[in-house]
Amino acid sequence: MPDGAPIELWFCDEARIGQKNGIVRQWARKGTRPRQPADQRYENAWLFGAICPARGKGAAIASPWINTDAMQEHVDEIARNVAPGAHAVLIMDRAAWHTTSALAMPDNITQIFLPSRSPELNPVENIWQYMRANWLSNRIFESYDAIIDAMCEAWNKLLALPEAITSIGLREWAHVGRCK
Repeated sequence: MPDGAPIELWFCDEARIGQKNGIVRQWARKGTRPRQPADQRYENAWLFGAICPARGKGAAIASPWINTDAMQEHVDEIARNVAPGAHAVLIMDRAAWHTTSALAMPDNITQIFLPSRSPELNPVENIWQYMRANWLSNRIFESYDAIIDAMCEAWNKLLALPEAITSIGLREWAHVGRCK
């Protein structure tokens, strides 16, 4: 890391999105019960997503697999989204595809691993909840391509709301002592 380079905190995680979709609360007229769609098929895809809450930015890839190759594509995408001249600290869980020595970390990224079994420390978990609640739940996806289209559309809607990324993603414990 270059001396004096600005530091960006990025958080990353993966989410499975597919035909076994969640059902969330829905407003309805008093005395009625809204219909909730449910799918019995099992097609799904993975969304590898990362956010930089301080900048309200994100980077993601969609993949049919969850493995080291997909993670490599993801960290390369994050590296392309780090501000020019900055260095990213990428905070993530200890999934096998995060901790493998086969993962070649770009020069502008340093990894930090969260403690085991502590998803509450990763704000991307809350990003998934937000995306599901607003754009992905209560839906039927007709095909794999429809799943990919929906997840990409939801991610792009999130990127269009940098204040939401900041609001959901900032963690006081991660920014204590940082100069403003």
